[in-house]
Amino acid sequence: MNIIIKKRELIYKGNKIKCSIGKSGITGRKKEGDLATPRGIFKLGKIYFRKDRISLPKCKLPAKIIKKNMGWSDDVLSKKYNQELSNRLQHKSEKLYRQDRLYDVFINIKYNCNPIVKKKGSAIFLHLCNKNYKPTKGCVAVQKKDMLKILPLITKKTKIIIK
Repeated sequence: MNIIIKKRELIYKGNKIKCSIGKSGITGRKKEGDLATPRGIFKLGKIYFRKDRISLPKCKLPAKIIKKNMGWSDDVLSKKYNQELSNRLQHKSEKLYRQDRLYDVFINIKYNCNPIVKKKGSAIFLHLCNKNYKPTKGCVAVQKKDMLKILPLITKKTKIIIK
C-alpha cells in the first residue's frame, strides 16, 4: 500500500493525516530552490533520526542516526548534489542536525536520485512539521505523533504518490 499526498492531506492505510507541502504547492517541473513539492511516484529511502530526541518504534525501513556534522547537498555545482554528506562543512548543504526539531525523524523521498539531475531539486523528505503546519521548502511534513503512528506500517515496497 502506498502513501498518497493530495494537497495538504496524507493518506496511508486508512489514516488521513493533515500535512504541510511546499510553499509554492505541488509541481511537475521541480527546480532547486522553487519551494515546490515534486509531483510523482517515488520510492522511500532510509529513516534518519536524532537518537537524543526520538525513540524510534520498530520499523521495516533501514534507519540511520543523525550526527552533528551530517548534511544533504543542495549545491548544484557539487559532485555530491542531492546526496547525504557525512561532513556538511565541506559542501553547501542542508543541515540535518537541527535545533528546530523538524528533522528529529524523517524519511528520504527518493526524488531526483537515479540519475541525479543538477538543478532539478534536492533534499526532499517526509519530515516533522511545526504545530501551525507552516509550508515547507518542498518537502512533505506531518506532526510527530502522526509520523510515529505510520513509521511502523511503512515497508520497503511502500511508495509515496504526490498528486
